[in-house]
Amino acid sequence: MASTSLQVAGLASGFDWKAFTDQIMELERAPAARLEAEKSSNSQKVTQLSTLGTRLAALQTSANALKADGLFGKRLATSSSTTGAWSASAATDTATGTYKIAVSQLATAARLTGTSDIGAALNPSSNDVSGLTIATLPIGQAITAGTFSVNGNKITVATTDSLQDVFDAIGTATGGDVTASYDYTTDKITLTSGSGEVVLGAANDTSNFLRALKLGNNGTGTVTSSAALGGVKTSAYLSSANLGTAITAVDGTGAGTFAINGVDIAYNVNTDTLSAVLKRINDSTAGVSASYDAANDRLVLANATTGDLGISVSETAGGLLGALGVTSGTTLTRGQNAEFTLNEGTTLSSASNTLDSSSHGIAGLSVTATAEETQTITIATDTATMRGKIEKFVEDFNSVQSFLDSVTRVSTDSKGKVTAGVLSSNREIQDWGRSLRSMAFASVSGLTGSVSRLTDLGLDFKSGTNELEIEDSAALTAALTNSSSDVGAFFNTETTGFAAKFDTFLEKITEQNTQQQTRLNSTNTSLDEQIAAIERRLEQQRAIIESGFIAMENAQSMLKQQQSALDGMMSSFSSAKK
Repeated sequence: MASTSLQVAGLASGFDWKAFTDQIMELERAPAARLEAEKSSNSQKVTQLSTLGTRLAALQTSANALKADGLFGKRLATSSSTTGAWSASAATDTATGTYKIAVSQLATAARLTGTSDIGAALNPSSNDVSGLTIATLPIGQAITAGTFSVNGNKITVATTDSLQDVFDAIGTATGGDVTASYDYTTDKITLTSGSGEVVLGAANDTSNFLRALKLGNNGTGTVTSSAALGGVKTSAYLSSANLGTAITAVDGTGAGTFAINGVDIAYNVNTDTLSAVLKRINDSTAGVSASYDAANDRLVLANATTGDLGISVSETAGGLLGALGVTSGTTLTRGQNAEFTLNEGTTLSSASNTLDSSSHGIAGLSVTATAEETQTITIATDTATMRGKIEKFVEDFNSVQSFLDSVTRVSTDSKGKVTAGVLSSNREIQDWGRSLRSMAFASVSGLTGSVSRLTDLGLDFKSGTNELEIEDSAALTAALTNSSSDVGAFFNTETTGFAAKFDTFLEKITEQNTQQQTRLNSTNTSLDEQIAAIERRLEQQRAIIESGFIAMENAQSMLKQQQSALDGMMSSFSSAKK
């Protein structure tokens, strides 16, 4: 019990031994504090070296950009048109100047248009439409449920209705004035009024019945579908796709083949839909796009490329192409080549609307014409792009130099206080800065052009600093405009060029920077271990000292208790004597 209570320092002795112990431990901890200060300094150095590494990487990237292929031969192509300008591009070293291009004819693609109405009639053999359900009619667009209007009267249609149900509803809604009928020989529907003009549709109709069945106003008492109604079901198997002509040139499994531009396309009437066959054509190497024109119920093939190129199709009689109407009665619309003049010269032609050197003879120039008109294309040196790369290098170079200055500087204020940068004692890093400045100022040997050093481009160091600047902007513009090949040789000559030297040196010091960080981190790991060992020893010492003081407190407490007992006994003895 006494031992527990005497954990409070000085309870028995009156001496604050805990504070005394803390002071002793603080003195004993001085070596650990020095190690922690060293570790903190190392961590600050690692942080600054990491930041320097980031800036060096940015400088290396901008230096490498200066030796990119074609940078200093880059051309800019612009059109004279302020609206509808043609797209134009020029390759490295395309001859500068202006080119007047007059297009009198755009290139188009050849088209093979099949015969219309290849689908079978709604009812091929009878005018009876009582068995034709609205939802399954083989027409170009599905009929939606809702209402439509005839002579101002609303007729409601459901997809479960038969076509005859709708005919009857029209008669009922109009009081028998308008009758509807179907003629299987023309595959059309006719609405007839006994009293005057038939007026179809209203703004608040919700069904597309009239539009889907090609019925529209004509100002008379008789309205007939504008075209045959039956169409091909593109999502049904070919054997049940409502084709007007049977496919017979297939084997026992329903498989057949046709060819487009000499490329065989296989199909099976029992497992393929028209949509699947069209996709197969488009994905093939036939070089055409195939589509189904639902409005005219026909197949259309178009060359994937423009120009006066043909389209050939072939198959055995009775095959799919015959049923689709693209072997007999087929209309071929020939493609045409683009025709144009260059600088008012003779007429030239191109199979494509992209006019390149193969058609006009100007190396590297490509112009995509979009209209039959005249535009002037100007090819100029792309000084903005080249200048931008140089300016980025200057920016990143200055970023490295200003950072090196800030972390290695030693300064003294007016009161004589000295402030040293985190890396002020790092001579290696200071050497990096000096080397970079020397490389930036040095000339590149072996060049025969007008540019051999940065000063030839109007660049120099800012007065009193380690940073670069474009001192003479006009000189830089002139060099890029008139001597871009010389500028290119200065920057991107392999191995010895300005950018190559910078890249090599930056690669080297980046590696050294990483090695310094690794060494500092390794040192900090060792310091952590030393600090931990000291802390363990101090804890042991604290435990020993505190144990001694607690023992002292317990002893003094027992002496005080014994003294109190003796004092009590003496008091009792004195009282008894009296």
